Amino acid sequence: MASTGVTKRSRTRRAGESAYGFLLLAKNVAMTLVALLILVAGVWSSWGDAKPSMLTKGLERGTVTVSDCGDEWCTGSFAPAAEGGKSRGRVRIDEAVTNGTGDRVPVALKPGTDHAVRTGAAGILHAWVPFGGSLLLTSLIVAGGLGLRRTGWAMGLLGAGLLGASFATLTL
Repeated sequence: MASTGVTKRSRTRRAGESAYGFLLLAKNVAMTLVALLILVAGVWSSWGDAKPSMLTKGLERGTVTVSDCGDEWCTGSFAPAAEGGKSRGRVRIDEAVTNGTGDRVPVALKPGTDHAVRTGAAGILHAWVPFGGSLLLTSLIVAGGLGLRRTGWAMGLLGAGLLGASFATLTL
């Protein structure tokens, strides 16, 4: 009888290999869940400002003339773009989307609030900044923890591109 050269492993060794495989699988599942959690949190955080910035139909649109800026918010008067709109003496807008006092910014008002969101390319890109940050953070987990280097690089470059484009459009 010819021998095939295969030796039978002991039960202890097979159990150890199974446990190690289970730990690797558990690590990959945990890393994937953390990456998905970070991405979902980035989208969730961005959507509050991105929705009125992108989907302006049915919202009151106009221009804010910035008159005063604080640490995080600027305030100014709102002039509606359409006939029949209501002017407001004071609305607030994120300080990051303005160039300071005297700046005129195209905005849409969030329904039922005095909060204005910048519209146009600059407003949309700024609204998605938290998602860009979550892409950058998740790229480290995907590349390092999951070993998907190309996917991690792609996610990181997309996040950096989104942040860079937002910065470039807001400084114009």
